Amino acid sequence: MTVATSVQPQPLSSNELRTIHAYWRAANYLSVGQIYLLDNPLLQEPLKLEHIKPRLLGHWGTTPGLNFIYAHFNRIIKAQDLSVLYIAGPGHGGPGMVANTYLEGTYSELYPNISQDADGIQKLFKQFSFPGGIPSHAAPETPGSIHEGGELGYALVHAYGAAFDNPDLIVACVVGDGEAETGPLATSWHSNKFLNPARDGAVIPILHLNGYKIANPTVLARIPQHELESLFVGYGYKPYFVEGSDPETMHQLMASTLDTIIAEIKSIQREARVHGYQQRSPFPMIILRSPKGWTGPKVVDGKQMEGSWRSHQVPLAEMASHPEHVQLLETWMKSYKPEELFDDQGRLMPELAALAPAGDRRMGANPHANGGVLLRDLKLPDFRRYAVAVENPGTEMAESTRILGEFLRDVMQSNADSRNFRMMSPDENNSNRLGAVLEVTDRVSTAEILLTDDHIDPSGRVMEVLSEHMCQGWLEGYLLTGRHGFFSCYEAFIHIVDSMFNQHAKWLESCMDIPWRRPIASLNYLLTSHVWRQDHNGFSHQDPGFIDVVTNKKAKVVRVYLPPDANTLLSVADHCLRSRQYVNVIVAGKQPELQWLNMDAAVKHCTAGLGIWEWASNDHGGEPDVVMACAGDVPTLETLAAVDFLRSQFHDLKIRVVNVVDLMTLQPPSEHPHGISDSDFDSIFTSDKPIIFAFHGYPWLIHRLLYRRTNHNNLHVRGYKEEGTTTTPFDMVVLNDLDRFHLAQDVIDRVPKLSKIGAYVKQNIRDKLIEHQHYITTYGKDMPEVENWTWQAYRGAAKIDAASARSIDSSSDNPSQEGAEGTAHSRA
Repeated sequence: MTVATSVQPQPLSSNELRTIHAYWRAANYLSVGQIYLLDNPLLQEPLKLEHIKPRLLGHWGTTPGLNFIYAHFNRIIKAQDLSVLYIAGPGHGGPGMVANTYLEGTYSELYPNISQDADGIQKLFKQFSFPGGIPSHAAPETPGSIHEGGELGYALVHAYGAAFDNPDLIVACVVGDGEAETGPLATSWHSNKFLNPARDGAVIPILHLNGYKIANPTVLARIPQHELESLFVGYGYKPYFVEGSDPETMHQLMASTLDTIIAEIKSIQREARVHGYQQRSPFPMIILRSPKGWTGPKVVDGKQMEGSWRSHQVPLAEMASHPEHVQLLETWMKSYKPEELFDDQGRLMPELAALAPAGDRRMGANPHANGGVLLRDLKLPDFRRYAVAVENPGTEMAESTRILGEFLRDVMQSNADSRNFRMMSPDENNSNRLGAVLEVTDRVSTAEILLTDDHIDPSGRVMEVLSEHMCQGWLEGYLLTGRHGFFSCYEAFIHIVDSMFNQHAKWLESCMDIPWRRPIASLNYLLTSHVWRQDHNGFSHQDPGFIDVVTNKKAKVVRVYLPPDANTLLSVADHCLRSRQYVNVIVAGKQPELQWLNMDAAVKHCTAGLGIWEWASNDHGGEPDVVMACAGDVPTLETLAAVDFLRSQFHDLKIRVVNVVDLMTLQPPSEHPHGISDSDFDSIFTSDKPIIFAFHGYPWLIHRLLYRRTNHNNLHVRGYKEEGTTTTPFDMVVLNDLDRFHLAQDVIDRVPKLSKIGAYVKQNIRDKLIEHQHYITTYGKDMPEVENWTWQAYRGAAKIDAASARSIDSSSDNPSQEGAEGTAHSRA
């Protein structure tokens, strides 16, 4: 027995039934045509081999179900004036999404060349999965889409991300039964424990059970109905079953079910919005069971097709070698009776065209599917107000991300009324020192809340769940529908969403070439608890490789920042929150660390992206003997400690210290818009002197970015080389040869004039490393001279003035400021 049955068995009149069925037929006809036809779009002449594409690409099996759902949501939208966003989770559902947006008129409005006539239909057909055409998924080119469906598993979490803070939006999310087998999707069902009907919209999950994947049965289609029902009741849903193959019965049942569940959703929302949120009510969902390849060929070459895995992709293939398949295709397409659907000029019959909603109520034209249209700037406090006072570099300590947390707290507070900013973290918000945000909001949960819980409330705006997939997916859905967000995570475990990042970056890149897609807010990552401060958790928590994944993407999409202290972190974070259409990755430690730049110097340094730290260098007025470069907070510390040590040993050694905060500046301008010219690069790094580069991540990334530079042969990079364990913070850098002593040794080995006089210093270095090893294994902590080191220990009071972080900025569009409360970043 099902949890709920339709309250009105036959809500459709005979005319409504006839027309909605015809509309569905039209969508199916256009879907089949996209997969197969090059020409003869209305079959006004006998179908021939030359009318058929030479390569048949596409997926038919899921498409008729998607079209069925779309047609019925059109009906309920029009009847009740609803705002509905349609997310097609099944992979390769593109034919249906394109067909429906074409029928409703949205497609031709955005692509006038694909007109609503026979010529337009022919072009619509030809472009699908064709060179120079469109993809087979619901890609960025597809109106109404925020979800491609190429990589499976993220439909439902995107749907909930879209629904948060969108009280009038309903998200119809179709989950394919193959997709339902993925880990991210299985977890996403729990998103209902984070949705508050008092302020959020609603998600209607539609589990589409058609029984098969490419060649195998699906798990959920092969369990007893009572188990299936119990599963979703256990997830906290109220499942409604719509199942069968007879079109008339299915239309009536689907219409009745939608009428019922929309009424239930409105009732839940009304109760929460009038009386306040009290407790979580099970939201309705639909389990649609229909044949795979519904309405397609029943049997091909003596083998069952409809209702079988064989209909998953192209039911009729090998047209040239099987000419009888051409006749079967013609019979199949004519079974939809196109002469009843389109007039002689290929226009949809007016009676059918009238079934679609109008204007923005069309699902293909819903503005939430083009979130940049709705995007409004965040109200940001002046990040300079949170500055750490730095008079003498390398002497004051601060927890940089804790300072950032105070800034983000006020960002959250400043945008409380507009409700367009959320923070996501996999149970790590406080661990990453961003707990100040909880002074103005709580963590959200609509599940049971106990007195022992801390800062948990249904109205909270901090979203924490121990699933990086859900945090990423929620944020993507939130951003794609026109809002802003911030995602903090342990560095090693952000790899869990490598593939999700890839998909989002590809989406953003594609959107840049689609004129009607408006820019959305950037996806902002903060990676903390990073490799160099995971000494307590050990080897499994030590991996800085996410930035390698990120830098594989197109330069116009990705940005990577490695701020060395709190003030540079504040400047970078402000810049990222203002940016559009990027993926910004910020890597910054959460532990107490020395602070280097005052705010004025930090803004100048971040604006340029890299530069000479004049106060730490002693090559003024001449050439250096060595350039010591660094990127990342711990590499910066170790570099400056190495400089301190070297200058105490070799008084005439000329050292230039270069810090890189924007990793992309290392590339030439031809490779990245932030890159600096060869002449500027040579001016900073020299064209012939040794460069010792201490890097936060894997060393080969720096070589990859710099291989075209003049002085690449003199470049020696130290970074993480997969040496790690549970140990002390300093031992982590020693294990990877990134510590101050190894860096100093690199200088002695590479500066010619030190080769004959450095033997005693190298022996001293060897002894220090032996002493270090003995000390940590005896006392379990680092030596006092390491723990307590400050820059002033050798250098004295080297005060920073406005020009102390001397940087070269090659940008031609460098604004001096972006307003009284803006960042001075010159590069987008």
